Amino acid sequence: MAKSLVLTPFRCTEALILDQPSHQIEIERYPSEYLEVPHHLIDILHPSEEYSVGQFCNDARQATKDILKRGRVPIVTGGTGLYLRWYIYGKPDVPKPSQEVTAAVHDMLVNFETEHDWEAAVEMVVNAGDPKACSLPRNDWYRLRRSLEILKSTGLPPSSFRIPYDSFRENLNSPDVDDFLEDGSSPDIAIQNIETDLDYDFLCFFLSSPRVALYRSIDFRCEDMLSGPNGVLSEARWLLDIGLLPNTNPATRAIGYRQAMEYLLYCSRYGGESSPRDFYGFLNRFQTASRNFAKRQMTWFRCEPIYHWLNASKPLDMILQCIYDAYENETETLEIPESLRMSKDVLDSREASELKIYRSRNRQFVTREDCASVLEWIRSEGCKSEVPCMEGAVV
Repeated sequence: MAKSLVLTPFRCTEALILDQPSHQIEIERYPSEYLEVPHHLIDILHPSEEYSVGQFCNDARQATKDILKRGRVPIVTGGTGLYLRWYIYGKPDVPKPSQEVTAAVHDMLVNFETEHDWEAAVEMVVNAGDPKACSLPRNDWYRLRRSLEILKSTGLPPSSFRIPYDSFRENLNSPDVDDFLEDGSSPDIAIQNIETDLDYDFLCFFLSSPRVALYRSIDFRCEDMLSGPNGVLSEARWLLDIGLLPNTNPATRAIGYRQAMEYLLYCSRYGGESSPRDFYGFLNRFQTASRNFAKRQMTWFRCEPIYHWLNASKPLDMILQCIYDAYENETETLEIPESLRMSKDVLDSREASELKIYRSRNRQFVTREDCASVLEWIRSEGCKSEVPCMEGAVV
């Protein structure tokens, strides 16, 4: 059976970027490693295009087959749990709607979408038979349309269709996903104890760090993304230039882009002017949203039994050697060295105390003067084009 690594790329491999669709259309200058290791499913969409997890799963699986045909190892990277879950276990067997149903659903929702009346559209879908529509992210019109298409095609809501992952969980020789220990941690599930019927021999790793160190790293990364001429603010301005508004499609809901677009819209209302306080408020929202997403990731993957947890704060060469040895290991039992093992425990008392008093501590943007160049860019370039005003831009 062909092996597939779910992690991060190294030489003699091809990388398959499996992440939420908004991250597939980033307007970035690729670093040198993108040239050394072929990467797939990057820059495949225009930011205005919708892209479902089902479409992405099909493309990712096809890329995997192509990589294996070339005799290379597909390494799948990403942090969006649902996309990884469908990629590994398969998609729900939901029928494709007919053209007539698609057209009818379009007619039912088009006026709501044109008038930005999300609440009324959700109410209509809930009344049609899908109570879970009210839990969809705001302005996720694609998923709302898909829910109504399934209702019209089958008479059943999307939640009625069984997903392959559920069958996989039932075959585990392990506690149920909701069976946590008294201290809030999840029991370790040995990979060799899982009876699988998967089409690839997946070797999966979850890389994380102690929570405080992880949060600090995230904060620094957010700062890095604001530096330079091609940072997230520049990309956000481009999204506004092409007529998109924050939180209206997958690209503009992405963490970083949404906050940056809202900030630029706010600045445009005042002729491109922004105070340092406004800037630091935007940076804080960006960092907070990123940390919250990391917390949700850890919660999700804590319930995924197929992943081995590695401590990403350890030396990189040790981590890569561990992964390489695991891939070359022909036995069924995989033992992660104690020095690299990352605990799945929710929190110990010390870490919980540290998180209660955690505050962002920037290294690039600290004083009023540190953001002067960014504010000058906003004044001269960031709000140069005509962008639509949006009520409720938060600063």
